[in-house]
Amino acid sequence: MNNSIDSMLDMYLFETNSLLEQLEELFIGSEMEKNLSSNNIDEIFRIMHTIKGSSAMMEFTSLMEIAHRIEDLFFYIRENGMEKMSEANISELFDILFQSMDYFKSEVDKIQKGEPLSTNIDNFVTNINMFLDKIKNLGLEIKVEVAQEISRDSEEKSNSQSEELKRMCTLLVFFEEDSGMEHIRAFMMVTTLREAGLQFEYFPEDIETNREAASYILDRGFSIFFDSEEMANKAIAIIKNTGGIRSYEMKRIGTDEEKTDLAEIVQKEVSKDPHIEIINAKINNVPNKQSLISVNLSKLDKLMDLVGEIVITESMVTSSPDIQGLKLDNFLKSTRQLRKLTDELQDITMSLRMVPISGVFQKMNRVVRDMSKKLGKEVDFVIEGEDTEVDKSIVDSIGDPIMHIVRNSMDHGIEASREDRIREGKKAKGEILLSARHTGSEVIITISDDGRGIDTSRILEKARENGLLTKPENEYSQKEVISLMMMPGFSTNEEVTEFSGRGVGMDVVKKSIEALGGTITVTSDFGFGSCTTLKIPLTLAIVEGMETAVGKSIFTIPINNIRQCFRVTSEEIIHDISGREIVKRMDEFYPVVRIHELYSIDTQVKNIEDGILIWVESGDRSYCLFIDELIGEQQVVVKPLPSYLNSFNIKNSGIAGCTILGDGNISIILDILNVYTLANNE
Repeated sequence: MNNSIDSMLDMYLFETNSLLEQLEELFIGSEMEKNLSSNNIDEIFRIMHTIKGSSAMMEFTSLMEIAHRIEDLFFYIRENGMEKMSEANISELFDILFQSMDYFKSEVDKIQKGEPLSTNIDNFVTNINMFLDKIKNLGLEIKVEVAQEISRDSEEKSNSQSEELKRMCTLLVFFEEDSGMEHIRAFMMVTTLREAGLQFEYFPEDIETNREAASYILDRGFSIFFDSEEMANKAIAIIKNTGGIRSYEMKRIGTDEEKTDLAEIVQKEVSKDPHIEIINAKINNVPNKQSLISVNLSKLDKLMDLVGEIVITESMVTSSPDIQGLKLDNFLKSTRQLRKLTDELQDITMSLRMVPISGVFQKMNRVVRDMSKKLGKEVDFVIEGEDTEVDKSIVDSIGDPIMHIVRNSMDHGIEASREDRIREGKKAKGEILLSARHTGSEVIITISDDGRGIDTSRILEKARENGLLTKPENEYSQKEVISLMMMPGFSTNEEVTEFSGRGVGMDVVKKSIEALGGTITVTSDFGFGSCTTLKIPLTLAIVEGMETAVGKSIFTIPINNIRQCFRVTSEEIIHDISGREIVKRMDEFYPVVRIHELYSIDTQVKNIEDGILIWVESGDRSYCLFIDELIGEQQVVVKPLPSYLNSFNIKNSGIAGCTILGDGNISIILDILNVYTLANNE
């Protein structure tokens, strides 16, 4: 497959996935209102028309056929309205729409994986056709009325036009050179103009199916014929804001009767007609509304890597031992300016990878919708902060954890019946809130519900049965009890259902979030609901870190994990029953982890009074790290470890990655949660 075909396929996948996301959001909102507005009907028709055309271009016949059938369905609905449709008809319509959505998604997924598409679509097509026939029978009266109205309008329009002379116009449009697929571009333009309510004819006429039309359009342009100058001017206003247009020409045609038939004009060489007045408008002087472009994520990754190398190189230059101690005022001034520019470049590059979290959030609408129907639960699903932006790689990774938590709220949280909720003094309909907000270098996502909450006694009972308890039950705090839910294989569900009870639960969610450098906490008020909070870094590429030294080794600790740095005396250190060192801070006791002992590093700083303690926290773990000294805070570029180190289980050794410092030395970035796990053999 050549690069041109690859590019076309990428464009098709990007556009189709974007359209499907729009459709799903539209379907869910409309189903809640139990109706489709005229604007939504037009939008569905337009999207299906677009998918049909692009699928035909890519020769995905089955996708084109289904899109065509749904387009026919909505053409009828658009022309006849939904007034005669019963509530059952509307419910059936939405079922068909969601089934089509699932079909398109599964087929597009196959295309992305290089798998063959489904060819047996007869049942699907039959269902759509049967439903269309059903509503046609309901809408015969409307159809007659509409036909009569159209007839009257046509007669009035004809009479009006006969009273005044028409100035017929032709637009000749030329697309940018080497743009490719000129016939499809022309077809998309026709669709846009039709959606704007414009009436016209065009040539070549078979642009949707005839690839040879591309050559004709490339050589001679794409002709659009209007029966009035007013209509042509409206079209120009739209074409001016269309991307990929090199130029256009408007040709005004005389008013003599021999030139008032559009059918004749299509067949003529209008460029040779002496009655034509040409107005040439170059597109270079026309503002283009396409201010957004899509960029392959791998290119952004490479850009981020290059910026990281620039940051490192700039630091190496300014920290070079060759210039230490020299008074170089001009050099220092230049390096300050270079630092300012690299910081700005770094910020801009990072912002390019930031995308709204709305894509993930909106998918949860579908989860709630499907589960509401299957479980018979009425739920209001509320979304807040969907415009919050996060690094693209993180957005791609948090969808499954959020989905799992939302499903838990639907399955375990929200009560089974309205009566149960009313009896508890709650609203008849349950509520699930999904929200996101920024705080510093983190995004905080919360999923809360007003259901029955978490029964901690049930969790303790299950943990006891599984032998998970490590101390008497009465010594467990509520936070500790809830944390038992996140242990591997833990589940209180006795029955395996479509949604839960398979032994894969919150432990998987916890690992997924921690793999992103985030944390998860769960709180609950039994009988009144629960709340799950995810704290996730905005980006994994660059972090604010504290550089520390242990012997001759340098370690970077993410600033987000640090609560406090302090020194202690020997008298402040006590030991627990197993001999571990513990220090008291703010009326709580925290274990001490000595880095030099954990990683067997030679150092002269072994006395607790000679070093420094850093109070760190990650997830539900809080403890103190003992190091030799602090070097200073620095923004560092995270570098992945070589793949061959995976065989040494390096991730579970408390090492998250590494970074290159200004002097060329390598600093190990610590994974605070895994350091604790390693130190305590958990």
